[in-house]
Amino acid sequence: MGAIGVGGRGTGNMRAFMGHDDVRVVAVCDVQQKQRQRAKAIADRHYGDKGCATYNDFRDLLARKDIDAVMIAPQDHWHALIAVAAARAGKDMYCEKPLGVSVYEGQAIRDAIRKYGRILQTGTQQRSDRKFRFACELARNGYLGKVHTVKVGAPGPEYKRTYRKPPTKEPIPAGLDYDTYIGPAPMKSYNGGRLAWPDWYLIWDYCAGFIVNWGVHHLDIANWGCPALTNEQCQLEFRGSYRNDGLTDNINDWQGEVEYVSGLRMTYTDTGNPNKQGCQFEGDKGWVHVNRAGISAEPASLLQVKIKPNETHLYESTDHYGDFLKCMRSRRDPVAPVESGHKASYLGLIAETAVRLKRTLKWDPVKEEFPGDNEANARRERTYRKPWTL
Repeated sequence: MGAIGVGGRGTGNMRAFMGHDDVRVVAVCDVQQKQRQRAKAIADRHYGDKGCATYNDFRDLLARKDIDAVMIAPQDHWHALIAVAAARAGKDMYCEKPLGVSVYEGQAIRDAIRKYGRILQTGTQQRSDRKFRFACELARNGYLGKVHTVKVGAPGPEYKRTYRKPPTKEPIPAGLDYDTYIGPAPMKSYNGGRLAWPDWYLIWDYCAGFIVNWGVHHLDIANWGCPALTNEQCQLEFRGSYRNDGLTDNINDWQGEVEYVSGLRMTYTDTGNPNKQGCQFEGDKGWVHVNRAGISAEPASLLQVKIKPNETHLYESTDHYGDFLKCMRSRRDPVAPVESGHKASYLGLIAETAVRLKRTLKWDPVKEEFPGDNEANARRERTYRKPWTL
């Protein structure tokens, strides 16, 4: 395995894979020298040698014929370029969410995975947690009655900038390939806030905001438990506000509703505005709410339900990383396949578009477009800085 993007999340993923005896991390890649050297040291200590190679350019890592799979965890604006290149190079991949910063990028990853016959596990690890699977099975099997409402809440304003210096031009530090860090995004003068955590999440050039990046987790569970959310035509009405401090410019808070042709509705807000963080399925016989902290239901007896053998049982995984490795061997889709990652990502992206355009939008999930709306459809794709192309 090769690890591409070894900041905090990428290093955590790498450590998790190294915990499996059938994995050997042979290479790491990062545009920051200190991060790739740190990751190499972790791998070398683990294996007791100096065998882990380091790369600044992901293409050099992908060119190695001895690498079967890659872990992809750079900033969000790099996910699609690297994932598509990895598929072309014949690599399976564990790719962090979201699957890109535009609808088009998610489509490109999905199409490449299917064209080249690769395995992709999306980093929506809640699918490998029993309580999330159980909540979805309650919804899918009618224990709540007919599901009429899905409520989703995700973090937003509570994330603040940590880089305290002014958002002005600064010298590029030694050991940072800033041009490659920027990649397909617009070139802007270097400032430490462009790499700081969580500051880069709050900058449009590198991330579509927490309405997508964090929201993708709970939107994915919403769609797992209620597939109609990405099967039916719908109408979106959202409002919100944006950060504006000279550096960060992403969406800050949001609230809105998606109405489906069948009468189903999904409300989606930042945490507490008013939806609780997590996902709640509501039917005419009860509701269930789930997040990482726990699961609750009304009536409470729903939590004692045993899903019957002849009912819908969702894919069972208790180890998101191990499930990916298992599927590399079986060549079957993992618990969080590329289509699920793409759909969960675009649910957040189209909501953000509705906030940004400040008007009601319609969405066709078959064509994956806003019918007859040129302005909204133009926002399904981002312009890449040359020479990068997808």
